[in-house]
Amino acid sequence: MSEVEGIVQGHRDGHGFVLQPGGNDIYLSQQEMRAVLHRDKVRVRVVRYDRKGRPEGRVLEILERRKSPIIGRLLHESGVWLVAPEDKRYGQDILIPKNATADAQAGQVVAVELTEPASMFSQPVGRVSEVLGEIDDPGMEIEIAVRKYEVPHRFSPETLAQAAALPDRVRPADKRHRIDLTDVPLVTIDGEDARDFDDAVYCEPFKKGRGKTAFNGFRLIVAIADVSHYVKPGEPIDDDAYERATSVYFPRRVIPMLPEKLSNGLCSLNPYEDRLAMVCDMLVSDVGDVQAYQFYPAVINSHARFTYTEVAAILANTRGPEAAKRSDLVEHLLHLNDCYRALLKARAARGAVDFETTETQIVCDENGRIEKIVPRVRTEAHKLIEEAMLAANVCAADFIQQGKHKSLYRVHEGPTPEKKTTLQNYLRSLGLGLSVSDDPTPGEFQAIAQATKDRPDALQIHTMLLRSMQQAIYTPANSGHFGLGYPAYTHFTSPIRRYPDLLVHRVIKGLLSGKKYQLDPNLLASEPTVTMRKAGKPVKAAVATPTGATRVTAADVWDIAGAHCSANERRADEASRDVEAWLKCRYMRERLGEEFGGTVTAATSFGLFVTLDGLYVEGLVHITELGGEYFRFDEARQELRGERSGVRYTIGSRVRVQVSRVDLDGRRIDFRMVREGEPERPLSRNGRDKPGERRAASSAVDELASVQETDRAVKARTRKAASKRSAGGGGGAGRKSTAAGKTRKRR
Repeated sequence: MSEVEGIVQGHRDGHGFVLQPGGNDIYLSQQEMRAVLHRDKVRVRVVRYDRKGRPEGRVLEILERRKSPIIGRLLHESGVWLVAPEDKRYGQDILIPKNATADAQAGQVVAVELTEPASMFSQPVGRVSEVLGEIDDPGMEIEIAVRKYEVPHRFSPETLAQAAALPDRVRPADKRHRIDLTDVPLVTIDGEDARDFDDAVYCEPFKKGRGKTAFNGFRLIVAIADVSHYVKPGEPIDDDAYERATSVYFPRRVIPMLPEKLSNGLCSLNPYEDRLAMVCDMLVSDVGDVQAYQFYPAVINSHARFTYTEVAAILANTRGPEAAKRSDLVEHLLHLNDCYRALLKARAARGAVDFETTETQIVCDENGRIEKIVPRVRTEAHKLIEEAMLAANVCAADFIQQGKHKSLYRVHEGPTPEKKTTLQNYLRSLGLGLSVSDDPTPGEFQAIAQATKDRPDALQIHTMLLRSMQQAIYTPANSGHFGLGYPAYTHFTSPIRRYPDLLVHRVIKGLLSGKKYQLDPNLLASEPTVTMRKAGKPVKAAVATPTGATRVTAADVWDIAGAHCSANERRADEASRDVEAWLKCRYMRERLGEEFGGTVTAATSFGLFVTLDGLYVEGLVHITELGGEYFRFDEARQELRGERSGVRYTIGSRVRVQVSRVDLDGRRIDFRMVREGEPERPLSRNGRDKPGERRAASSAVDELASVQETDRAVKARTRKAASKRSAGGGGGAGRKSTAAGKTRKRR
């Protein structure tokens, strides 16, 4: 049998996996998991395969213990101090000697450092290294999340000192060798609550020539904050920025990638202040094709700070009060809108996928608790800016390709063979007469979305189309962006909050100056060994250690940087979803027993996920709550069907539920079905009483798959484990089965 090395990923049910490239992870039983913890590095031997050919392993050696603190609640049961980890994937409670509690009180949230690892016959032992406070303290859910997901949230002293030494304003020396665009009426358009403005836009009609060779279109200028002028390779700010890789957005709080002096100061395109920018200057035809472009460093001065709401109101009524306040800029906004309409033509021509989904926004009160959850309205102003940013990103990718320079692309591949087959079977089962080919194109997806948008089951169909797609990643191996329909695409427009964008700026500057930008391997010195995919095959690259014993090659350094940025993007998303889930659980805890109408957003073998009307909160109706008959899950149709009654529950079905249980620790909300019999049919997308819809994240099913034990059972098991330990008995603590979602530029 083969032996492999990998990182352990625990599961809330007690078992675990050793992660492998390509997704063929090795299963570890509960028995094997007794001696290891989530995120340990191990060597395992594959000992058997199950009926589906999935490997099961046995731990041979623990190569490296994860040293990061573990966050959890301090409990005092039967005279024994325990910490129940917040991240249930750790699977075991941690024993705390009575002299190692750091004076923390029972029930408080603490950080624990392990002093004795887990073994086959004993629980892990640790000491309290930090007391975070009470679970109900305002903002505690964020403090937990940043530590639980190991989000760097404190800048190094060297970074803070370097940031403090930066100038407060753009200096004359900084403006040398730059195009002066301060007289061009560039403007920023962002949300009402935005604090960092990293892009400004301007558009004017452009005509050239006559007859058949005449060009009619627009000159579109997209100016992006020149972060690379201030953040240099090898400096402390750059080291911290790479470690974070992205800003993390929580309700009422942001963990920025860059210190505030840069993100909200020098690099923010604040109105009426000179700022350094990298400019993408484009000529866009009247059918939306970018005929020519150029990049250059510039000095700009934003003529206004617009909000999406304000621009949408001006475009809707050029003689209204909002337009009157900005009369000198209305004409330029109209030109932007005309250019946007042209870009939409090109979008339709290339068949880019564009599903109508409703995103939500959490509105918190002054104590950080949810006041309400509202749909985030996506206006024409949002779409206008999005198309302008997409055009600049495509030009950046093309410029780098033409220059034959290594860089990071934003790659979104088509469906995997498994997902494609599932989608084909689903569409065939509906009898639509529509399907996707064996080599699908984004145009096929968009055609299905358009053809079914007025059907009662449109939500179900569009959800299945979305779930069939892969996740976008950063990689130097360009294979295009499937969803947007681009052969090459990258991220150029948000260097304040995304490290890949900063790298792209450096590459473009290098090409403009005739010099190649070399990504410094020393930047990766703190990285563990990274397994990545290169040209469709797994590749393992050694990474430089602090002692310099092992070095990466120049060819591999971009792969590692891409894998790092992709992983940290996912980490940021997971941390944000965790906080939102905690807030929603706290919000719904006050509504226990209340009844709501809702829409089924996912059907699984173990139950239904339902999103409540008006509240936009999702919970689980377990299959045992559907009635006294047997329900069978039809994977092809993605539905639960009652064998006796024939009752069908599919995505988009209307139901009425009661809030029956809220598990704050598990981030889980349970519903009980109120209406018996046939569920309401899905409402028409253009119906008068269209329900609130939200794209169900594909990870929601995985995150909520396990059935929760009651709090009483958890405490009883904890007391049993504690009593065994105090009596000198061995054995790990009982495992608790628990279950644990910025903006236009995210693509």
